[in-house]
Amino acid sequence: MSLIIKPTEIEKKSFEIITQELGERTFPAGQSEVVKRVIHTTADFDYADNLCFSEDAIASAKQALTQGATIVTDTNMALSGINKNILAELGGTARCFMAEPEVARIAKERGVTRAVVSMEYASRMEGNLIFAIGNAPTALIRLHELIQEGVCKPALVVGVPVGFVNVVESKELFLGGSTPYIIARGRKGGSNVAAAIINAIEYQLVKREGF
Repeated sequence: MSLIIKPTEIEKKSFEIITQELGERTFPAGQSEVVKRVIHTTADFDYADNLCFSEDAIASAKQALTQGATIVTDTNMALSGINKNILAELGGTARCFMAEPEVARIAKERGVTRAVVSMEYASRMEGNLIFAIGNAPTALIRLHELIQEGVCKPALVVGVPVGFVNVVESKELFLGGSTPYIIARGRKGGSNVAAAIINAIEYQLVKREGF
């Protein structure tokens, strides 16, 4: 048996399999790359149905990335999964405030999650902001409040927290709203999914070696 061992060949073959198994399912340009990369990351074809895109999500994210966006995550895991070399090529950066001592102190004083405080910190940043939320529904809920209050106007919100409490409800807040979004409806998601979505959009803007 001949095994594929080169990383780029493994990835190409994986995407060929995903395309084949999707059959006649098609997605708009830009969205297709995101759906397939999330499936590639999770081996879960439910995302072909679960991922919801606002009409302007991909275009808004691409414009922000080419202008040097800051990606804000709710976990260091999502932060580590984002391709920061490509992000730097585009003039952008990625941040996560969850481990900041000041965030932990304020959260304890107020009796709220660090995710809530980290969103408040991030909302004060200047420039184009893209939020990638893969773990904490409280981050998504607070972010929605900050948007409603006019404190923050993200170029994109990736809302894919995973779990059982407040997860579905936090995602539904964004559906049909004016903020560009990519939402994974239901309980599924995760930091790896959030990072995969960001990477899928980044990869559309640069030529990758071997592709």
